[in-house]
Amino acid sequence: MGNRGVMGALISFFTDNWIELAGFVTGAACVWLLVLRNIWTFPVGMVNYVFFGILFVQSGLYADAGLQGVYFVLASLGWYWWLRGGDDHQGVEVHEPSKLMLAACGLAVIVIAATIQWVLQRYTDSTVAGLDALTTAMSLVAQFMLSRKWIANWWLWIAVDLIYVPLYFYKGLWLTAVLYAIFLAMCIAGLIEWQKARTDKPAPNLAEG
Repeated sequence: MGNRGVMGALISFFTDNWIELAGFVTGAACVWLLVLRNIWTFPVGMVNYVFFGILFVQSGLYADAGLQGVYFVLASLGWYWWLRGGDDHQGVEVHEPSKLMLAACGLAVIVIAATIQWVLQRYTDSTVAGLDALTTAMSLVAQFMLSRKWIANWWLWIAVDLIYVPLYFYKGLWLTAVLYAIFLAMCIAGLIEWQKARTDKPAPNLAEG
């Protein structure tokens, strides 16, 4: 294949997969900014959610598509909490939630996953209803956690990405699968960086989450 053939193939690839590519770039940027605790993670993430919402509808991952809309709302709240949250309205700091809050989050994952799975099995043609529901529930709770700057959000994202990578390969979303493998590495880095940021912080009032 000559240079023109290679160029033509590349142009065709980018034309056919531009939504997934845009999601790839904005997704990677969003997570990296989150690792750095940079407030720009939220507007970049909101753009990413639009691209992935379209992509997932096209791929029949309806719960994941709906998840992007909820992400958008939670990102808006997170943007506010990071800037104006906390008792002094100067933004929330990196911290851990109380055990009660963690238990509530665990219960939320179970209830949300069961509800979504029932809806998907009853009203859609999803071929992976169980996994789609579980990852959706875990992702929703993880997104809420990161909006509150809870270190525990990284553990949940790591678990989610370990499921998403093979799931997206199975659905033929190769770029997205690679992106989530990169996300997995970034989440590990984020866990380490946020734990370092927590080291010199005074203990928060855990009852407040």
